[in-house]
Amino acid sequence: MKQLWISLIVVFTLLISACSEQNSAPDVDALVYEQAKPLSDFKLNDQNGELVTKQQFMGQWNLVFLGYTSCPDICPLTLAKLNSVYKKLQNEYPLQIWFMSVDPKRDTAQKRKAYIDYFNPDFLAVSGPHKDLFPLVRELGLIYAISDSSEAEYAVDHSASVALVDSTGSVRAVFKPEFKQGNVPLINATTLADEFKQIADYYKN
Repeated sequence: MKQLWISLIVVFTLLISACSEQNSAPDVDALVYEQAKPLSDFKLNDQNGELVTKQQFMGQWNLVFLGYTSCPDICPLTLAKLNSVYKKLQNEYPLQIWFMSVDPKRDTAQKRKAYIDYFNPDFLAVSGPHKDLFPLVRELGLIYAISDSSEAEYAVDHSASVALVDSTGSVRAVFKPEFKQGNVPLINATTLADEFKQIADYYKN
């Protein structure tokens, strides 16, 4: 009888351990929020001139990247990587890629459409006035700044990270770029796809 109890205790301990490992938080390099951060409602416009609100986040996972169409390196390279990520994940996870232009002065809807269609016409390319953009960008855990838009040509500084918004319209994680000497900071497409799967499987919603 004593031997039976010992066996049962061992089995029970193993079951608890297995469940614990299965439910443990994903071990990833991305910044993952234990409590998702709900976004406030907002009003922007997509590349077709249609109104975009928080509702467009609902019902699928969303990867959001800031940029502008005149960006010489980080933006086109990151969008190419996000297209690769999208192709890897779209059959397994409902997913939308967002390109959020933080240069509304130059990036008209027509210009955003021509730009995003080059990478993937299924992506959203949204923008709007800074008074609407800035609060949303801050809630996403990202940042941008324009040096002097009164000049004919000007640069826009922006995050190279990618925010993950869940199907409830809440920020779940931020994927950080890799910093390598002599190179612009860029996300790693393979790492992002792998970490996305871990996060999405853990926080199913």
